[in-house]
Amino acid sequence: MRSSGSTPSLRPDLRVRLLLVVVGEDHPKACTGRRLLRLGRARRVVRAEGLHPPAIVLDPYAPVPLSAADRVVAEEGGLLAVDCSWNRVAERGRLPGPLAPRSHGGIRRRLPMLVAANPQHYGRVAELNTVEALSAALCVLGFAEEAGALLEGFRGGPGFLEINRERLQWYAGARSADEVRSAETELFGAG
Repeated sequence: MRSSGSTPSLRPDLRVRLLLVVVGEDHPKACTGRRLLRLGRARRVVRAEGLHPPAIVLDPYAPVPLSAADRVVAEEGGLLAVDCSWNRVAERGRLPGPLAPRSHGGIRRRLPMLVAANPQHYGRVAELNTVEALSAALCVLGFAEEAGALLEGFRGGPGFLEINRERLQWYAGARSADEVRSAETELFGAG
């Protein structure tokens, strides 16, 4: 008989609440978001609206990059990721349905430019899977230890932090969105 202590629960060692909207477009076995939910590392929500305090919504189309300036908001409201297909996001040019920019739910931030280490998108810039995106956000906000713990047990997880070590250090040291943009330009030649 299992004790109530063995039931998965949200990890108490995470200082930032991790929230997840699962759209269900990915293959269930490859879906890192669903796995985070099963492991109790994230909490499922339906949409960003109504979250109080508001969460930071990781949106690849947001004009403002995530920076250390967002740390207090993340500590209070959490980080919200959308688990959906990259192919379908590219087709739509925005996040799906209830998370489209017009819904105004949460504070939208894009992740700084990073390289994926997951098997589906290895080596591609900005095509992170859900666990990589949440881990990257934690790193940028100054929670490197929690970011590493989140990736434990995921294929490509440790490699993600290694491949992006220098980039993540630059981004974590940036105090504002403008400094993150400058770091992206320095690291990728982006403009």
